[in-house]
Amino acid sequence: MSERPARARLFVALDLPAEVRDVLASWGREQTRGREGLRLVDAAMLHVTLCFLGWREEREAEGIGVAVATCAAPVPDLALGQAAWLPPRRPRVLAVDLEDGGGALGDLQRQVSDALVATAGYEPERRAYRPHVTVARVRGGARLRAFKLHAPARTPFRGAALTLYSSALRRDGAHYSPLVRVEL
Repeated sequence: MSERPARARLFVALDLPAEVRDVLASWGREQTRGREGLRLVDAAMLHVTLCFLGWREEREAEGIGVAVATCAAPVPDLALGQAAWLPPRRPRVLAVDLEDGGGALGDLQRQVSDALVATAGYEPERRAYRPHVTVARVRGGARLRAFKLHAPARTPFRGAALTLYSSALRRDGAHYSPLVRVEL
């Protein structure tokens, strides 16, 4: 009987500068204080997902990492935007949308998606890309009524790095390990 190949849950993300993660973490604590059913994402884990690949054989990660690294390009002119419940009707996450002033983030997402389609059999999502940072998740089984949010301080920044991550699902939330990281 042959052994099943090891698998990893992979995604590609734009990493945020530490100062921006701190602003988002503080904002998230303020928004969720006294609210049941929400779990904050650890500040160190805050990122902007570009492409979610899902479960893949671990041996694919090296080639995926090479494809991702070739897409690395500066991502200037970003800023924290409005707060949002996603999806709006039955929220599963509390997020902050990003303003992509020069369009560089949208360009990077398209380049990464195209590279993954060509090299890793990636199937892009059908919905339009919405750049955001997930700050809190609704706990499994909790039924949360969306409450009014105020936006975090409009904080301008540049993307810090382009990273291929492996995601381990744990009882206290997902933990991400960088497999390939390219500073921008």
